[in-house]
Amino acid sequence: MNKLGELKTITTKPELAKLLDVKPSTLTYSLYKVKPATQYHQFEIPKRNGGKRVINAPNDRLKNLQSKLSILLLDCIDEINAVKFPESEINLPKARQASNFEILKVKISNSRIKQPSLSHGFVRNRSIITNAMMHLNQKNVLNIDLKDFFDSFNFGRVRGFFIKNRNFELNPTIATVIAQIACYENKLPQGSPCSPVITNLITHSLDIRLASLAKKHSCTYSRYADDITISTRKSIFPTQIMRQEENGEYITGKKLRSDITRAGFSINDKKTRIQYKDSRQDVTGLIVNQKPNVKKEYWRTVRSQCHSLFRTGSFTKKMAGGEIDGNINELEGQLNFIDHVDRYNRMRQKPPLNPTYALKRDHQKYLKHTKYLLHGREKTFSLFLYYRLFYGNDKPTFLCEGKTDNIYLKSAISKLVANYPALASPKSLTKDYELLVRFVEYSKRTRFLLELYGGVDYLKGFIGSFETLSNFYKAPKPKHPVIIILDNDDGLQHGFHNYVCSISSVRLFPTHIDKKKDFKKADFIHVVHNLYIVLTPLSSTGGDTDIEALFDDDTRLKQYNDKCFNTTDKRDGKNDLSKDSFANHIIKAQKNSINFDGLKPLLDRVVAAITHYDSIKNL
Repeated sequence: MNKLGELKTITTKPELAKLLDVKPSTLTYSLYKVKPATQYHQFEIPKRNGGKRVINAPNDRLKNLQSKLSILLLDCIDEINAVKFPESEINLPKARQASNFEILKVKISNSRIKQPSLSHGFVRNRSIITNAMMHLNQKNVLNIDLKDFFDSFNFGRVRGFFIKNRNFELNPTIATVIAQIACYENKLPQGSPCSPVITNLITHSLDIRLASLAKKHSCTYSRYADDITISTRKSIFPTQIMRQEENGEYITGKKLRSDITRAGFSINDKKTRIQYKDSRQDVTGLIVNQKPNVKKEYWRTVRSQCHSLFRTGSFTKKMAGGEIDGNINELEGQLNFIDHVDRYNRMRQKPPLNPTYALKRDHQKYLKHTKYLLHGREKTFSLFLYYRLFYGNDKPTFLCEGKTDNIYLKSAISKLVANYPALASPKSLTKDYELLVRFVEYSKRTRFLLELYGGVDYLKGFIGSFETLSNFYKAPKPKHPVIIILDNDDGLQHGFHNYVCSISSVRLFPTHIDKKKDFKKADFIHVVHNLYIVLTPLSSTGGDTDIEALFDDDTRLKQYNDKCFNTTDKRDGKNDLSKDSFANHIIKAQKNSINFDGLKPLLDRVVAAITHYDSIKNL
């Protein structure tokens, strides 16, 4: 049975808890044992157009429960759409397996294979970009803001929707519990993971009516949370929907105002505006005159803050009351937002970049060398990421050969936390442990922007450019090391060993080791500045090792789907458990029963490298 079918048949709280994948006691405790006032903390954030937005953020326990509810409801929405639009492109297996960027172009269309896109906020496979794409190259763009949007959804409205809506028609008890999970002080709070999903469900009927009204007058409709956009290629915006008086006042069409009022909302007249083609048109913060893009002043501010960060190690942010110290996390969020838009436009360009982000004609030649492709904004983002991870890093940074190594080390650190206070702090009220180091997670984007994708070849290139890139920054010297953790095996023979030894600044520790003859025996290698290399310790007989060899045979022989990773001498890569399965289904999933003592010598070497840099960083 699908998720929606299960939700419609259940009648008790324990059944709902099971469907949400939480314990019944957790559901009961969160809703009935803890006072609501203690489950939220309130703060304000500035709105884009001035004023303050009040956020009521749930605590971790309740947030997890609300996230589970959000996922369940999104699954139900997918199932409803699959029935309504069985031939939709988005329901094809190819689309379900594709990245978000490969299906972002889905728009409203008369074609039966196109699934309508009315709401774009907090919807799977939709985003601020898809919302903007609906209104590209239009002559007139109308923006409407719904006043006090989230406050319009009270407890009774949420409960009543799940009871009466023909897609759900839930048992009243279940509808009541859902409303209790979602609501705070008799309304949907801004800050809850499930609030936007529920608002989209309840507002869908309004979306349909307004989309029909827009289509009747040759317009396109979309909504992103409380922002409604209606656009047209007509020279004059249809007065039946909205007209502007000579004094600048906007008069809402009778049908539009009636539909919005009947749905329980009201229009914020102060934020109503029609944008004409000869002016800058923006939709939910993105410019849409020719292509989705960020505002120039937004980019200039971010670029200026980056340059200040690279020069001095800090930057300021202008606020209404003056300047305040900038927050690097906020700056990274802004750069990610800009890059999100740039990446989408990259996929639309002619010729487009292929999934490895190399131009097709240069694919083989430049697979590992992509910096020549970067335009100005991407170069700035690349420099920021490099600064954040490797120069201005606020904790030691680890680079491993692949994602499975990250899993092994994180799992080991979590279970050996008492032995390694330099790597993690012990259990707190909300977490089992807190990492005091940062692992670099590789992706197609790190390959494109940083030429980093794991593997010895990529790391060799990283080492080769490290000194040059580090010298670019004028900010105070790095406070923490960057440590490359490598398997001590045949992978080092392909020119890597000789290349590292050819760098004049390289020092092996213990210092008596000959770097050409005994490179593999080093506890750690200081390359240059704050860059270190740590190899897995050789075996007791002096033989090569990889990180998997550090686990004992009991661990390597643990079964998953009738397969094991196998002992070192009997290992068969074709028939045994893959590294990915061994890492995720054995090490990570069963870490409480895993013996991590074999990784202690490797972690000791890592700590020694951190300690060494602490001793020299102020010299």
